[in-house]
Amino acid sequence: MEHIIYNQDGKQVGKMTLPEAVFGAKYNADLLHQVSQSLLSNARQGSAHAKNRGEVRGGGKKPWRQKGTGRARHGSSRSPIWVGGGVAHGPRNDRNYFRKINKSMKRQALYIALSKKLKDGEVLLLNGIAMPNIKTKDAKEVLVNLAKLKGFGALTKSKNAACIVIPAADTHVEKSFRNFPHISVGQVKGLNLLDLLTYKYLVIVNPEESVKALSR
Repeated sequence: MEHIIYNQDGKQVGKMTLPEAVFGAKYNADLLHQVSQSLLSNARQGSAHAKNRGEVRGGGKKPWRQKGTGRARHGSSRSPIWVGGGVAHGPRNDRNYFRKINKSMKRQALYIALSKKLKDGEVLLLNGIAMPNIKTKDAKEVLVNLAKLKGFGALTKSKNAACIVIPAADTHVEKSFRNFPHISVGQVKGLNLLDLLTYKYLVIVNPEESVKALSR
């Protein structure tokens, strides 16, 4: 399958045949859901913690005698129904949220998401991004030029507009786009399913090298 390659000025500079295995995967909603939920679960810190009735301070003495007071019977002021008492069924920091994901499942889910984005016209190939200096102004100019392309008008408007992947670390590019909260820049080797589900567009810089890294 052929796809057009543009430059940072928004002009067509060539075409590229994309691998069928990466960009032609059959859609599988169940696999996408399983892998995305596992990734989200594995990203949880699990640091929230509430003390139960055995961990809060005090409460050793019975508040009042069992009978004859006219009040309900209580054995401890640290009961969950008392103010200042322990928490019943609260979050615990010893809980393990990890879910195992097979490498083949994670890779296939990524290919499915890439294929869906390509089918929906949300993949943009750039031959490169040249940033001589670290300037937000220059990065904005690139976004404005690309937003003029058909189907990419939301590139400068959408909340989570685009995920830009580059083949290797480039400080100038990464820092120039850093001030745009709706744009994410990262290396292609770090691309995962959540990036594709979060951002509307995927911008692949230097597609020959980047797609080769995706195919590994």
